[in-house]
Amino acid sequence: MTIAPEFLTQLAEKRRIALAAGGDDKLAARHAKGQMNARERLLTLFDPHTFMEWGMHADHDCHDFGLGDKSFPGDGVVTGVGYVGGRPVAAFSQDFTVCGGSLGRIHSKKICDLMEYAMKVGMPILGINDSGGARIQEGDDSLSGYGQVFFRNVQASGLVPQISIIAGPCAGGAAYSPALTDFVIMTKTNANMFICGPDVIKAATGQTVTMDEVGSAAVHASVNGNIHFVAENDAHALQLARKLLSFLPNNNAGDPLHKLTPHLDLSPDPAINDLVPADPKAAIDILKVIGRIVDEGDFFEVQRDWAKNIVIGFGRIQGVVCGIVANQPAVKAGTLDIDSSDKAARFIRTCNVYSIPIVTLVDIPGFMPGLQQERGGIIRHGAKMLFAYAAATVPKLTVILRKAYGGAYLAMCSADMGADAVYAWPTAEIAVMGAEGAVRVLYKREIAAAKDPKAKEAELAAEYRAKFSSPFQAARKGMITDVIEPAQTRATIAMALRNTLNKRETRPPKKHGNMPL
Repeated sequence: MTIAPEFLTQLAEKRRIALAAGGDDKLAARHAKGQMNARERLLTLFDPHTFMEWGMHADHDCHDFGLGDKSFPGDGVVTGVGYVGGRPVAAFSQDFTVCGGSLGRIHSKKICDLMEYAMKVGMPILGINDSGGARIQEGDDSLSGYGQVFFRNVQASGLVPQISIIAGPCAGGAAYSPALTDFVIMTKTNANMFICGPDVIKAATGQTVTMDEVGSAAVHASVNGNIHFVAENDAHALQLARKLLSFLPNNNAGDPLHKLTPHLDLSPDPAINDLVPADPKAAIDILKVIGRIVDEGDFFEVQRDWAKNIVIGFGRIQGVVCGIVANQPAVKAGTLDIDSSDKAARFIRTCNVYSIPIVTLVDIPGFMPGLQQERGGIIRHGAKMLFAYAAATVPKLTVILRKAYGGAYLAMCSADMGADAVYAWPTAEIAVMGAEGAVRVLYKREIAAAKDPKAKEAELAAEYRAKFSSPFQAARKGMITDVIEPAQTRATIAMALRNTLNKRETRPPKKHGNMPL
């Protein structure tokens, strides 16, 4: 049977209309601003010739609020599935050239249908946000549409990876969908995200602010931590998304994309020894240590510009995907404060739900002191890290490089908090507080009575370190697994990761723990 030509003609015309979206003029305007359109973004994301579009011929169904019979091709969003690095991914891309990418009932339905499918078959979801917000003409249908998207964001959370890209405006309630996903990427230009913009803030409070102060990528990356990556442009954002997906499993029932080397290389790396300062008080740049540990120095840092006193990110160690949490002594001496506690706790939980082993590198003098921290709730925020580590059932490996004092020692995944193995460099100090502070409390009178108080304090501090904070004392008590030379760090972690990949740990049945949020 041969299909009648008029049907093929009709199909071709319908496809032409859909692909034209908002028209050549609007597409040219976007290109002039350095932006891609909705389909160009998806075609850049997916492996060549793998994108299968869903709902190309969808259109709005509202005729009561001034929209009339005007066509909205795809109802302002392009949805579909394809392959990224050979793996299936579901993605949607809002089309600003069609009614400003505004969300109406059909627009929402397309996104929700795609998310339902992704959850059913177990594939990651990626959303590209570029929308003027709720379609006012559709009234409460638009509000309902957002609610349905948010509900599915929560359903998908911890089930399949969710990544959001902010590549244009994302205002008001629309911002909550990206906030509910695992990772948010935002372009440096042409994008903004906020609940209340400058005009609303001015009207409500009298305060004059700029869009950059409220909704720019720089603010969200470095001030409030709402996003995880800043991209130079659309192409870079999609490149970051592809790399991020390369570390994540398809779903919570699968394993991360390990690329196991056939033979473990257990040879030492003397270059790590050279990174340890001779002065124990001198800061060590933890990024240089991480660069020696991960394969080919390829560390994919997450939230690089926020709460820099702690470093988080993904890497592979002899092929094993792992999440790395590390104090950064070069910033705020590596102390834990409110923001760094939140940053680390969220990342730990993300690794746990997607079966990604966690490697923790410790060099921490304690929690950040100060009135602002105490009144800001450092107890509650610090408890998030304790909760996250204790609740995590993935392989957890800890290496204590130097300082590990007080409650912060516990918050950085000690053996007592469930670490499967804890290693320490010979330079490690494990104690309630630093030696100098301890002897000032314990030997206040002896120091004051000495002819040279500073020399006496230094002498007593050295004795205290040897007796009470030495890693060998901790090893004697079974608090750490082994004391290792820094040069053996990569080899030791690689072996430990291989040994724990098949770890299975169950917990008492319950809905979930009550994390101190």
